[in-house]
Amino acid sequence: MGVIDRFGAPKPLNWVLNWSRKYSLWYFQFGLACCAIEVMAVSGPRYDFMRFGIVPLPASPRQSDLMVVAGTVTDKMAPAIKRLYDQMPDPKYVISMGSCSNTGGPYWDSYSVTKGVDQVIPVDVYVPGCPPRPEALLEGIVMLQERIQGEDVQEKWRAIDERRA
Repeated sequence: MGVIDRFGAPKPLNWVLNWSRKYSLWYFQFGLACCAIEVMAVSGPRYDFMRFGIVPLPASPRQSDLMVVAGTVTDKMAPAIKRLYDQMPDPKYVISMGSCSNTGGPYWDSYSVTKGVDQVIPVDVYVPGCPPRPEALLEGIVMLQERIQGEDVQEKWRAIDERRA
């Protein structure tokens, strides 16, 4: 049994680990519809992801720890989203962006639309709007960073181990 397992992580260690994780998020964009264009706008010079420590567009989900689901999630696409989420390394986070990925949007009554991506994978932050403004996505990123900063490292890894078992 290690010192951290027995006594818990010291607060300065928690703070440093969470600070480094919140400013080094690699995001994997899962753009499904018109909201994906808003994500492209955030990567431009006016709304810059890099100033928040977000590294845009890694090559694969195996390199990313943040998934941004933007657009309408259909029942046919849901297994692919789940598979890509499972391929991401732990700890991983999800932002649901737009009315369609949050609740099904204007297509909620369709037989083929999933009534929110949270029925497929766990979501950490919801960004409302149809389409959401780039400022709203940046606010969602800041909210996620605040959540990461407040996490207890020991509890986070214990929850990950329980989820795997």
